[in-house]
Order: sequence, then C-alpha cells, then structure tokens
Amino acid sequence: MAAKKLSPMMQQYMDIKEAHQDCILFFRLGDFYEMFFEDAKLVSRELELTLTGKNCGLEERAPMCGVPFHSADTYIARLIEKGHKVAICEQTEDPAAAKGLVKREVIRIVTPGTVLSSNMLKEKENNYIASIYTGEDSIGLAYCDVSTGEMNLTTIRGTNQRENLVNEIVKINAREVLVSQETDDKIDTEEMKPVTEAYFNIAADEFYRPDAVRDTIKRQFHVSALLGIGVEEDSPAEFALGSLLLYLLDTQKNSLGHIAFLNTYTLGQHMSLDKATIKNLELTETLFEKKLRGSLLGVLDKTGTAMGSRKLKQWIKEPLNDVTEIALRLDAVEYLTDSVLARNNIREQLKHVYDFERLTGRIACGSANGKDLIALSASCSALPDIKYELSECGSRLLEDLDDEISSLEEVRSQIDAAIVDDPPFTIKEGGLIKEGFSSELDELKHSIADAQNWIAGLEGSERERTGIKNLKVGYNKVFGYYLEVTKSYYDLIPENYIRKQTLSNCERFITPELKETERLVLNAETKINQLEYDLFLELRQNLQQYIGQIQKTSRAIASLDVLTSFAEVSEKYGYVKPQVDDGDVIRIEKGRHPVIEQTIRDGIFVSNDTYLNKEDQSLLLITGPNMSGKSTYMRQTALIVLMAQAGCFVPCERARIGVCDRIFTRIGASDNLAQGQSTFFVEMSELSYILNTATSRSLVILDEIGRGTSTYDGLSIAWAAAEYLCGSGRKIRTLFATHYHEMTALEGTLPGAKNLNVDVAEENGNVVFLHKIVEGSASRSYGIHVAKLAGAPKELLERAQERLADLENGSTADAVVLQAQRAAGALQERKTGEHGDLSAKKGMQDSDGAGTKSSAKGTVSEASEQLSFFDLAPSAITQRLRDLDLMNTTPSQALQILEELKEYL
Repeated sequence: MAAKKLSPMMQQYMDIKEAHQDCILFFRLGDFYEMFFEDAKLVSRELELTLTGKNCGLEERAPMCGVPFHSADTYIARLIEKGHKVAICEQTEDPAAAKGLVKREVIRIVTPGTVLSSNMLKEKENNYIASIYTGEDSIGLAYCDVSTGEMNLTTIRGTNQRENLVNEIVKINAREVLVSQETDDKIDTEEMKPVTEAYFNIAADEFYRPDAVRDTIKRQFHVSALLGIGVEEDSPAEFALGSLLLYLLDTQKNSLGHIAFLNTYTLGQHMSLDKATIKNLELTETLFEKKLRGSLLGVLDKTGTAMGSRKLKQWIKEPLNDVTEIALRLDAVEYLTDSVLARNNIREQLKHVYDFERLTGRIACGSANGKDLIALSASCSALPDIKYELSECGSRLLEDLDDEISSLEEVRSQIDAAIVDDPPFTIKEGGLIKEGFSSELDELKHSIADAQNWIAGLEGSERERTGIKNLKVGYNKVFGYYLEVTKSYYDLIPENYIRKQTLSNCERFITPELKETERLVLNAETKINQLEYDLFLELRQNLQQYIGQIQKTSRAIASLDVLTSFAEVSEKYGYVKPQVDDGDVIRIEKGRHPVIEQTIRDGIFVSNDTYLNKEDQSLLLITGPNMSGKSTYMRQTALIVLMAQAGCFVPCERARIGVCDRIFTRIGASDNLAQGQSTFFVEMSELSYILNTATSRSLVILDEIGRGTSTYDGLSIAWAAAEYLCGSGRKIRTLFATHYHEMTALEGTLPGAKNLNVDVAEENGNVVFLHKIVEGSASRSYGIHVAKLAGAPKELLERAQERLADLENGSTADAVVLQAQRAAGALQERKTGEHGDLSAKKGMQDSDGAGTKSSAKGTVSEASEQLSFFDLAPSAITQRLRDLDLMNTTPSQALQILEELKEYL
C-alpha cells in the first residue's frame, strides 16, 4: 500500500514553513490566518484558542487553529509580547483567476523591533530595534525605528564599554537587539536581558558578509563611499549598521525608502545618563509603579502630537552639552513663553497634526490606507498657519524650524483631489476615489447606476406587486442578491420566484431579472474596485517622492511641539530661564522639585538653595533624619540641571548652571539575587562605576553609601569615597547624603567639603520635619520617630526608646560609637557656626559665582590626614563652650545648644 502524501495545500504550507522555522507562520486561507501542527499547538496555548484539526492527506488530521484576518494584529501583538516572531503568508494572486493552487508567499516578518501596525505601536513611544557588533577595541551600535525611518549609529570606545552599551540600550528602550553569534559570546547577552528587558536575536552569518554589508549601506543611503556618511570601513559600526539594514530588508520584504538619513553621534555629544540615573530620577516613569504620572515626563509633557511626545522623551534622556545649542533652545522657549497669542495659535494648529513620521513610514512600506492619506492631508492643512507664527519671530531656532517646515501643498492637493473625505479602512473593496478624479472610473459607475437603482427599488415594487408586506431584498457573498419571504406569506409567492435557500422561518428566492441585473452590477463592481485599488496604489507611489520633505517637516514640527510644551509648562508652574555656561558653578536659588511640588495637596513645597563649585564647595555632605527631605533636595538639584540642559525653564527663582557632562546617582537599595548579587554588591558596583567614570564636569548624587555592611566597613567606604570625589585634581561636584555623622568632620579637613543638614523642630517629644536645608550637621537621626510614623507596634517603639537611652547613657560598650558621633557633630557645629545662610555666604548675587570661602580654624594641612573618631569625645563639651559667641547667640539658639550639651552628660 502506497504511503499517503500531504495534500497540495498542506505541502505548500510545509514548504513555506521550512524556510521560516524560527517563526510562527500565519497562513492565509480565505478570511482567516491558519496555523498547523506545532505552530497550532503553540498558538492555542499562548492565546488560549481552540485547537481543532484539518484533513491534510495523512492518516491523522493536522492540528489547526486560526484567527480572523481583520483582527490579526491583536493576536500578533500578544505573540510578539511573549517573545515570538510571526511570518505573515498571504495569497499573492486572485483565487478567482488562479489555475489550481493559489500562490502564497511570506510578505512580512513581524518581530518586537519591526512592528509597523498602528494597533501594535504605542503612539508616544519609539519602537527601536538595535544591532550590536563587537570589535577588538570598540563596539558598534546601530538602532532604528522602522515605523518612523529614524536610524542612529555610534561607536563605543574606551573603558567600561559593556556598561556604556547597556546604558545606551536602556536609554533608547530597545525592544529587540540583533547580535552575531560571535558578539553574543563576547558580551554575554544573558546577563543583559533582565537589565534591558529587550528581545535578543542571534542573526544568521549571512547578515555579516563584508561585501553584502558594505553594498547595502551604500545603496540605502545613495553614497559611493562610506566615509561620506561618517562610517569607517571594516569597523564594528559598519557591521552593526549593515547587518541591521540586511535584517530589516529580509523581514519587511519591501523598500526601506523612508530610512534615508543616518544620524551618527558619539557618547558625550549629549549629557550621558546611565540606567541607574534614568531610573532613580524617575525621568520617564515612576520607580515602583512604572507609571507616567509622577515622573518628570508626566509634568513636562504638554505636547500636542505623538511625535512631539516622543521627541520630548528623547530630549529628557539626552540633554545637551553644548552651551550654544542650549541657549538657542532657551531663547526659543523664552519667546514662546512671552508671546502667549503666538503660542496658543501654534498649540491650536498642532491639534490638527497627525503622526507625520509614522504616516510616512506606512507610505514607504506600502501599508498606508485611505484614512492614513486623509490624516496626512489634514496635517498639511495646519502647516501654513504654523509657519506664519514662526516667521520673523526673533528666535534663531524657531526661524530655523520655520525654514525646515514645508507647506506640502502638492501632497495635500493630490490627496484631496483623489481620496473621499471618509474612506474605508480597506483599499480593495472600493469607495476610495472621489468622483471626477478618473473619467474611466466615473463611466463605470454611471454604467451600472440604473441597475443599482433598480435593485434598490426592487423591495418596494415587489411588496406592492405581490402583497407580501415584509418581503426583503438581501445580499451575501455565497448566493448574491435574493428575495426573502417568511412562511406566513408562502401562499402569495409568484410563479416567477425560483427557490434558492430554505431557512427555519423563511425562504429565499431569485428571479431571472434579478440574476441578470446582479451579473451586470457585480461584474462592473469588480472592475470598479480593481480600478480604484490601482488608482490608490499609483497615488501612494507618487507620494513617495515627498518622503524626505515630509520627514524633515515632521522633525521640525516635533521640535516645535516640545519647545511649545516647555513654554506652556514654564508659564503655568512659574519656571524661570536659567543661565547656562561652561563654568563650574551650580547655583540655584529657592529651587523646587518639579514633580513633588505638583503632588503636594496640603501645604506648600519648601524651596531650598544649592551652591556647588570646583574650588571651595564641591562636596555637600547632607545629614538629617529619614523622611526629612534629603533625597528630594538632591534629586531636585539633578532635575533642575537636567531640565536646564534640555532647554527648559526651571523651578526656582534664579539659577546658574555650569554644564554637566554626566549625572550619576546612587540611591536606594536593590539586589540581583538571580545572578548572585547582594544589595551591598550592587551598591558597590554602581559606586565603582561612578568613581571610575565621573569627570570633573560631572554631577554626582550619592545617598547612604556603605549602609549595606557593618558600621565600620560602611563608614570607611563612605569616607574614602567622599575623599576620592573631593580629592585634589578631581573636585567632582557631589551631593552626599549620609547617616554617618562622623563624616561631618570632613569639613575643615578636606578642602571643598561642606556640611548641610535638614532643619527639625522638636517640642514635647513631637518632631516636625521642616524640609529646610541649612548649614551645619544634624545631631540626631530621629529613626524611632520615623518608625512611629510608619505605624510600628507600640511595644517595639518603647523598647527601642529604652535601648537608645542605654546607648546615650553609655551603659554599654556601644556607647563609645555614639559618643564619637556626638563629638564629631559638636566639633562640626563649632567649625560651621560662624557661617551664615547657605546662599548668602556663597555670593548668590555674584554672576561669576565667587563668594566668601570657608575659614574654619585648626584644619589639618594635608587632606589625606583623617581625624580619629574617638579622640574627639573627651573635649567636646569644653570646646563647644569655649567657642560659643554669646554676643551673637539668640535665646532660641542658646536653648538648643543647652539641649544638645545635655546629651553628653
């Protein structure tokens, strides 16, 4: 008995599946995409679909499941989210005209980084696919948003290459990362996956052939030499870029004409933000809930377009380093803030602008429908009014944007002449083209007008002729047009009615005249639909010549949208224009946290001053209780610097910002237990990265360094880190919050160190955090008070209070440590007591940042000498009293000093 063979259709499926083994194959059959065999089992599990079977020529039925083609995007999106790739296989010829088996081909492969459908994209987020290639001493990184045509390329050199690579991937939030097998072995992508949350894809060797890589780049960007677009031959960057283009061509099965511009950049061209800083400063989402509300982006985003919102997120993650470029943005924001009428007019017009970038991408990839073209036309209509508001505005940047924005009159006129005002979603079923656009199409429509009118009036005329009151004329794709009569009127059915179908409560009939008219109409409609489809494709193809012009306009509109958003926020929240220069001073008067001040419901936000330079005040040591506002103060300083360099006004009364090349943060506790990394190990890893990477132009935010280990180890590490950051030749501008009160002894012994603390009011055992940053060091941490606020059990609080009293009274050996802390705090109060208000003593009013320098007496001559923690205690009270200036001490200060001195008895 001969072995059974697969049916022709199933053999076609197996041949196509063989060429796409790493994909789930969506095989088009009529109105459904079907999956068979292992794909069907997988999809039924992942999407919870019913698994059925189909005769395939073998003894057993082939497992099968399917989804309707019109809602396939929803199912594909769910599969992509689960890390699968989907190959879409379509019928490539008309089944009615096919002889034998209908031809089918894979028209596109959908992966996490190559999504194009608007139903699968987040409109306010870019969808990047990245490509990494490692060389001997550098790493090439290319990344692209296929939906917009944006392509970027950089080379990562120097130390910490892998860490810098991870930071870039996190910054752009890449959905998919392409690597070669060799690169995968070198950089260990398994460790990168949980950090980046990207889908890593090991590409075939064919994507890395030197000749193919080079030729593809040249063809894509229409150059004869790679140096013309800033790419060095045989470099890691060349292979990263070329392999990405080859992969996109392979998956999209279409032209990539909208990827026409390559943006090459170097790390350091913008302010560099590592993954910890982006996370800790909550730039685009909150730390724990991962929500927009409560982030900096949530406050600043008043954009009117999706592409503007994406551009804003990019500017927040990539602030500028060039003072000239920053000034141009700030001047533009100033004009838009002052010119309320112009700003409001622009914002009103932006409401009518759709997503230019992604509309262009769909036109280039051949997926744009009639509604997309109408959206493009509506967007073009808003451009003349926007250009009018920008002309002769006096802002160089805004005038440059005006030059880049084209009115796109030809694009709008072509679309308006051809496409109906409310086109259908599909482009193959007619109803797209306006009357008067094509004489041939108009003639076809007129030729069947009488027949269509006859059918439209048939229901009424037959009801009157036959007396069947509820007679209906219907249509379906199987039987065509029919006359439907319910059972109660069977006795009135005329002789010329021919029975076609019997249902439970009615019968369907045809007549010779109806079938003849139907034949005329359907034949003509088929021709009309095909002609409309051809005319639409021709129009869409014609529009491709304007892609470069549209993209340039869309980039300018996105930038204008962000600048307008900055102006709107600045006026609404009372932000001011900062002075940004190449100096080393960071001076902020009455600074506020841009996010927290918007979330406070009761009371007002307490503003604070900040002063940093690289001479006498580069390290601010901040002590004070938990929940008192230390972290808020440090974060707001970092955010104000970041906002200023992004080109936005800032929340304060006055600010001078010396440009920072990087902002580093080490805040909070986290671990990576899956990779055997404890909380303290993660803390030390992040600290090491900061100390090895920060430059004299950086801003460093450190919170509670060394708290994850024993007291002496942690204190030693924190002390050494402070000395390193504030050491001679570095003077890295740093805000350093700590509960190690011993570290306050650094002021006066380490040039550039300055003590600050958060003011607290205490009365009758109740503590009020004033959230005001003042000079000097804190004497207590008020940890038990914080535990009380958190709802700790009363029994615990009472026992903790007893234990604290024991320690303070010196009844245990641990009191020695406490005495050392008190003594160090007392010494620093003596040394800092002669200094006044933070801003006043530092010359806030001086434009050059020069101010009165600290002049503490008795400082150690060499910064490398450290004070003993314990030798301070015996003379603390005596020394405190000896240095007390009674003539300049207020009664309230005297009472506070007496209260503190009682602590040592």
